[in-house]
Amino acid sequence: MTDTSLPFEVRHSPIQGFGGYATRPIAAGTRIVEYAGERLTPEAAEARYPDVIGERHHTYLFAIDDEVVVDAAVNGNEARFLNHSCAPNCDAVFDDGRIWIDAIHDIEVGEELVYDYAYILPERHTPAAKKRFPCFCGAITCRGTILAKKR
Repeated sequence: MTDTSLPFEVRHSPIQGFGGYATRPIAAGTRIVEYAGERLTPEAAEARYPDVIGERHHTYLFAIDDEVVVDAAVNGNEARFLNHSCAPNCDAVFDDGRIWIDAIHDIEVGEELVYDYAYILPERHTPAAKKRFPCFCGAITCRGTILAKKR
């Protein structure tokens, strides 16, 4: 069930599974929602979701820093359903140990709220790694992966 105080609702998405869709106009710069969930150490997150077959990216884990990971599958909210896009209209912002989703463009009613997941792996982002983390956003600028751009 979607929190009606939020400016979006959760429903099926052509990108993947569910997504968040604006229920009213959202101005650029608006702080939309906190990415909430249980706070874990990276070690506890690894123990909870061992990456035995390279599929852990299908969890709701979001690292704040080297010491704290948020698991939105436990005590999470609607923010966990926001999808990745290579042409985002939102951004994940770290503020005082919390993760917020902010609008970076004006968002129209019915538009899906998306941000760039920009996953960073401990190993090099090889073609095989990129294949393990595919992107389905469909944007003209799609880079084919949810991994971070080269630095």
